[in-house]
Amino acid sequence: MTSTAPEKEKDKSKVHKLSLKGSAKLVAEFFQYSIHTILFQRGVYPAEDFTAVKKYGLNMLVSSDDQVRAYIKKIMLQLDKWMLAGKVQKLVIVITDKDTGEHVERWQFDVQILQKTSKRSKPSSKSSATPSADENEAGSSSTAAASSPPEKTEAEIQAEIAALFRQITASVTFLPQLQGDCTFNVLVYADASSEVPVEWGDSDPKEIENGERVQLRSFSTSNHRVDTLVSYRLLE
Repeated sequence: MTSTAPEKEKDKSKVHKLSLKGSAKLVAEFFQYSIHTILFQRGVYPAEDFTAVKKYGLNMLVSSDDQVRAYIKKIMLQLDKWMLAGKVQKLVIVITDKDTGEHVERWQFDVQILQKTSKRSKPSSKSSATPSADENEAGSSSTAAASSPPEKTEAEIQAEIAALFRQITASVTFLPQLQGDCTFNVLVYADASSEVPVEWGDSDPKEIENGERVQLRSFSTSNHRVDTLVSYRLLE
C-alpha cells in the first residue's frame, strides 16, 4: 500500500498540471498538425514537400514549403489567441478543386469548452490559401456546453490524439482519390464578439453538396473536447 500511494498522488498532480491555458495550447497545436497531416494524406501538395517530425509518439509529416508554412503560421497566431480566450467553436479545412471551384472534401473539428456556457457565434473568420478569394458573409451557429469528462493524464490525452491521427491517416482507404489540382481554405468559427484581423473575413460554410459524412474519433481534456467529422463528394 505504501508504494502505490505516492504514485497515485503523482498521477493526480499530472492531471492538474494541464490548466485551461495548457489545454487551449494543446488543442491549437493539434489543429496545426491536423492541417499539415490532411494536406499530406490527401495529396494537396507533393509528398516531397513534407518532412517528418516526431509528435504524439508518431512520425508526423509537416510541409516544408515556405508559403504553406507562413500561411499556417498566420492562422495559428490568431487561433492561439482565440483558443486562450475560449472563443473558438470549430475549425474547418476545406479542399477545393482549382479548376471547377467545387468543394470536394471538408474536415470539421468541433470544439466544446467543458463546464462553461458557450456564447452564440458565427463562422466569423476565414483565412484563404488564395488571398484573392471572395469573402462571403456566413450565418450564425451555436454550440451547447458539455459536461466535464473524467480527469485524465497528459499521457492519456496524447494517446487519444495519436489514435485520432492514425484514423485520419487510415481515412485514405475510404475517401475518394482527389482529382486534378486542389487548394485549401481554413475556416475558424469564433464568437461573434471576437476581434477579427483585417486580412480575415466572413465566409460561407463551404459545405459539400450531397456529400457523404463520416464521424471520426474525438479527444478531450478537462477543459475541451474535440470531435472530428469528414465530409466528401461522391464520385459520379
